[in-house]
Amino acid sequence: MHISVNVDGVTYADEVEPRLLLVHYLRERLSKTGTVVGCDTGNCGACTVHLDGHSVKSCQMLAVQANGHDVTTIEGLARDGKLHPVQEAFHSNHALQCGFCTPGMIMQAIDLLADESDPDDETVRKGLEGNLCRCTGYQNIVRAVQDAAQRMKPGAGPDQERHSDEHVTAKQPVGGE
Repeated sequence: MHISVNVDGVTYADEVEPRLLLVHYLRERLSKTGTVVGCDTGNCGACTVHLDGHSVKSCQMLAVQANGHDVTTIEGLARDGKLHPVQEAFHSNHALQCGFCTPGMIMQAIDLLADESDPDDETVRKGLEGNLCRCTGYQNIVRAVQDAAQRMKPGAGPDQERHSDEHVTAKQPVGGE
């Protein structure tokens, strides 16, 4: 099937198998390897990306379902060489250990902060409950999300993820290798 999807500000036109998962399309076709394959069941949240500014688990979505939509991955958050405020807060607050869950946690945290600009501990924990970390006790993650909320006022979400509209065909960016 033919799809056209905007990923991190670049529009890709591609032929995909109807059963190809979005996580595999991002990783294998577009080399967006920051989107992690964790459990393949939607339980861990490591594969979380944004679809039209809202978090989705890309292991539970087909690539064809993203046709005509905007997808933002962890690689698409930085602007002009500067990390997104949530990425900065995770770094500053030591909110990671092995880093496997971090991309999904950050993407989910951004979605949470789009709705809750000043979340308390319970709100952060509830907002991240679909994302698992096997290394930390979550306290630094909670602290990082609250720190990011302060850094981001008035909030996050789709406005943070808007890009110029470059177009590519068959998974090679214009001027690509």
